[in-house]
Amino acid sequence: MASEMAEAIRQLINEKGISEDLILKTLEDALLAAYKKKYGTNENAVVRFRDDYEGVDIFAKKTIVEELDDPVLEIELSEAKEIYEEAEVGDVLELPVDPKEFDLQSVMLAKQTTRTSLREISRDTQYAEYKSKVGEIIIGYYQRERNGNIFVDLGKVEGIFPKKYQSPREAYHMGDRIKAYIVEVEKGRMGGPQIILSRSHPEFVRKILELEVPEIYDKSVEVFKIVREPGYRTKIAVYSRREDIDPVGACVGLKGIRIQAIIRELEGEKVDILRYDIDSKRFIHNALSPAEVRDVYILDEAKHTALVVVPDSQFSVAIGKQGLNVRLANRLCDWNIDVKSEEQFREMDRSGGYMKAVEELFGEGDVGNGISDLPGMVPEWVEALAVAGISTLEDLLDLAPLELQGIEGLDEAAAKAIQSIIDENIEVVEEGEEEGVEEEDATEDEYQCPDCGASVTPEMSHCPSCGVELSFEYEDEQQA
Repeated sequence: MASEMAEAIRQLINEKGISEDLILKTLEDALLAAYKKKYGTNENAVVRFRDDYEGVDIFAKKTIVEELDDPVLEIELSEAKEIYEEAEVGDVLELPVDPKEFDLQSVMLAKQTTRTSLREISRDTQYAEYKSKVGEIIIGYYQRERNGNIFVDLGKVEGIFPKKYQSPREAYHMGDRIKAYIVEVEKGRMGGPQIILSRSHPEFVRKILELEVPEIYDKSVEVFKIVREPGYRTKIAVYSRREDIDPVGACVGLKGIRIQAIIRELEGEKVDILRYDIDSKRFIHNALSPAEVRDVYILDEAKHTALVVVPDSQFSVAIGKQGLNVRLANRLCDWNIDVKSEEQFREMDRSGGYMKAVEELFGEGDVGNGISDLPGMVPEWVEALAVAGISTLEDLLDLAPLELQGIEGLDEAAAKAIQSIIDENIEVVEEGEEEGVEEEDATEDEYQCPDCGASVTPEMSHCPSCGVELSFEYEDEQQA
């Protein structure tokens, strides 16, 4: 029958996950601490464990001397010969120490040292174990909630599921099973691991994909990028280096069985699987899925600005609710995408004055974009305008000041500031305005001197060429 010590060691290994060597080292240190408490030093103490941990023995190394000076470190020759007949001066004997000789304080110190060390080792072991699991999926159970943060029972430890990492689509109750992504692991105030969980992280979707799509797990299909608005929509760009594999079809699965499993795990969140393409125009075209795209125009390669034209019936689909679809497409492609319906695109060609003003400010290649390039424009204003469907300078110039104030996300001060930026940076020139001025100047009355034929004007009293006195008379046009 196994001893109590052996059983305790096995229990620590199985339940706490502490290695055998660490447990033995901890027990050894505790016994040495008790020895030192009793005798003042442990330099000559030796701890040895019996086979199968059936017990532990403590020995004191003592040097044989003729006359005893330090009874802790030395032993007289006569006494040594009683133990070992061939003992000689200078030899070192290992003498067993009876633990019963330890006083109460020494025993209590050993126990306290053991408990403290094992607790610290357990915490460090758990921290190292879960630190290596960052970026993996883990399953736990709803334990309790405080200030919106959920504490999850992970078995050996407790995880924290912060409110900011929860999907707004999901609700949890006591005892619910929670599958989450380990975002980070930190050391808590008590030294144990603090495990931060998330279901809103884009990488959570990647891990779910690996579970549901074998081709992604074995790298036959690779994920280029995932962008997500937790609880609403996720866009995933995938590709394959093998021509015989359709990356989108592999993720969707036969009759959509794989994508449906992913959507169920995300509690009904919309998921768009699309093909990544190294060609920017094709990638932008794919990124606006599920909308149909007619044309993609690259306005500025360096600034990553593009104009997309969609059928009139697809405009709301391309933009998405509150601009969500085009916003995710922007993040997925890392391009600033301006979406126009076919009717809006045709109108762009008719707005001569506005288009001319835009060309003068940004150059011919940037027509149809550039709101964010206006000096002093705040990103929040640009986003509010985009949500309202105002994504080009042409659209912005068409707005009246009162219409600006009516846009959600822009208060009166912001609207006035935007109008001031427009007035300072853009001068709208109406067609024919400059031509009319030139024609007026060109039609100023000119006359010839009756004597020398030199050019004269009504303001002259004498001919500048021959000096003859000039007089101008006008006939009444009404009488004529």
